[in-house]
Amino acid sequence: MEQTETLGQRQHTVRIGAVADLHCSKNSQGQLQPLLARAAERVDVLLLGGDLTDYGLPEEALILARELSGVKVPLVGVLGNHDYESDKIDQVRQILMDVGVRMLDGDSCEIHGIGIAGVKGFAGGFGRGTLGPWGEEVTKRFVHEAVDEALKLETALARLRTPQRIALLHYSPIEATVVGEPREIFPFLGCGRLADPLSRYPVTAVFHGHAHRGSPEGKLGDGVPVYNVALPLLHRLWPDRPPVRIIEVTVTEPPLHERADGHSFSREPPASALPERSPEARG
Repeated sequence: MEQTETLGQRQHTVRIGAVADLHCSKNSQGQLQPLLARAAERVDVLLLGGDLTDYGLPEEALILARELSGVKVPLVGVLGNHDYESDKIDQVRQILMDVGVRMLDGDSCEIHGIGIAGVKGFAGGFGRGTLGPWGEEVTKRFVHEAVDEALKLETALARLRTPQRIALLHYSPIEATVVGEPREIFPFLGCGRLADPLSRYPVTAVFHGHAHRGSPEGKLGDGVPVYNVALPLLHRLWPDRPPVRIIEVTVTEPPLHERADGHSFSREPPASALPERSPEARG
């Protein structure tokens, strides 16, 4: 992190990297580690935006855990639809947490003075095409899932007290970043309901994956950038560099005399805020 001091206030610039849709399979041993290690060298924190495994199998999660062993920066992740395929969500999540990945599901964390709220999200469409809870019970349940995910995101954002906030999703909250996919499947790539809490609790940026052939970026209604960080998309976008989207966020630390507790500001999260790690630019 780069640090500066102006008029008694210290600032540091945090490089946030994000990538999604790793789709780690039983045959991925040794394939993701070089990519993840190179990405981690360029950032201060690395976000993983879902579809971390291919079929949601614990065996796949174990391989990914080994691939992540060389990453020395804080890791924060959410699950994606592929991670739910085999109904082993708890096992997959725990395996990744055991190697230090902070897995979010409607909750949040703070790293380097930046708040991060994470949720998988869900489908449902955008704008006038958003599916409504009317008709058959199965349709109502589908819409209810989308509403629940939006409420979980709102709860996670509401807990944060940091001026700078990042939202990490798997499904897209806007249509702009799924453009490039067949229009017929737009409703299954995200839901505009996810954008509502992002307007009520403003964020610095939003990252998501899922749309492999979508567009790299778009904006919420208030101009906040939304980045599609699906690995296949980033590979096509940057064939000659590590496929990770990086943004820089400047965090202003309060002057020491303004701290009510009388202690100096820590640029690192407290030890209790992050799980133990195992031993083993910009765009």
